Amino acid sequence: MNKKNVKMNTKRILVSFLLIASVLFLASMVSAADMADSVTIEVNGITVVTYDGTSWTSEYNASVNAGDTIQVKVYFTADVNGSDVKVKATLEGNKNDVTAVTSNFDVLAGKTYVKTLTLKVPSDFEDSNLNEPLNLNVRIWNSDDETESEDIELELQRPSYDVAIKSVMTSSTVEAGQLIPVDVVLKNVGYNDLEDMYVTVSIDSLKLSKTAYFGNLVEVTNDDEDSENTITGKLYLEVPYNVKSGIYTLEVTAANEETSSTVTREIVITNGFSNVAMKSGNDLVLLNPTNQLKVYTVKYSDKEISVIVPTASSKSVTIETPSTGDYNFDVTVFSGEQLLSVVNFSGTGSTTSQLTSPVMVLTIILAIVFLVLLVVLVVLITKKPQKTEEFGESYY
Repeated sequence: MNKKNVKMNTKRILVSFLLIASVLFLASMVSAADMADSVTIEVNGITVVTYDGTSWTSEYNASVNAGDTIQVKVYFTADVNGSDVKVKATLEGNKNDVTAVTSNFDVLAGKTYVKTLTLKVPSDFEDSNLNEPLNLNVRIWNSDDETESEDIELELQRPSYDVAIKSVMTSSTVEAGQLIPVDVVLKNVGYNDLEDMYVTVSIDSLKLSKTAYFGNLVEVTNDDEDSENTITGKLYLEVPYNVKSGIYTLEVTAANEETSSTVTREIVITNGFSNVAMKSGNDLVLLNPTNQLKVYTVKYSDKEISVIVPTASSKSVTIETPSTGDYNFDVTVFSGEQLLSVVNFSGTGSTTSQLTSPVMVLTIILAIVFLVLLVVLVVLITKKPQKTEEFGESYY
């Protein structure tokens, strides 16, 4: 092949390459067409930016609090027909971004649409990063077209009064009748001092609740060495012995007059003795499956009896029932003011005893036989023998 032909082939290849590149560039230009002809973006009802089809304009600088949940509302007029369109909003966090995306929907050119997205403002910022801009990005797109606004600045700040429950430490499994220790750590994450903080630990389904005073918390930037913006404390919640085994929700609430915060934990309660009292004939048997001495109050009719049951043991209480006629009444067992158990006693009273025991019947029969034999023996012993007649022979 001569040099002339080589040059011609090189030119043809170069032209083909440029032609292909041009086609790809035009295709990319087409795919980069705007999805929206106009856009308005609101944050918590405040218009932050608008788009007129050519440029974006900042309107108002909305302020959001760390940890709050906000609504981002996007109004847009479609520039083209499109299917499988989505709207996405992203808040740039210090460690992780927070994103919300709509489901797919179709649009028609010239029609206006509105989509609302809910996001939780990140709370993982260092204190020095608060009161600085927080970037919001909004994108409207499908596989062919898109419109995007980046770095919409929101003002990030702390709430005036806010407490964070930083930690709740407790056992995941507890036994009925025991105390649940709950360790709580609080931190002031607001602008102002928090005075007279109280913490309440509760299990609403069991109507159990305990409240403790935690004191004051200064605001996070306070440099007073004698003050602190974090405080710890411990509460004890007593679980009754008659609680059924299952999974329960433990709720921890920190509150004062200005603010409150709540977290929940799931705990498992096990119970091998769901009832501390049971019936045995005319006796009431009281159980104490715990490792603490218990004092029960037994009430029925007009009677009230206090019973002390040692740890891991039981004790019986005789319940007085009528000697005649039918009876039906409940015996209640209390620990303090807490009702633990209700046991029903019913039956028919009788003044005469019935010999229904086979052992008793056999004993009576044997006693009768013994008495008869004894009488016979006495008669035989006391009976006098008769005199025998003497006969003699005479000889004449």
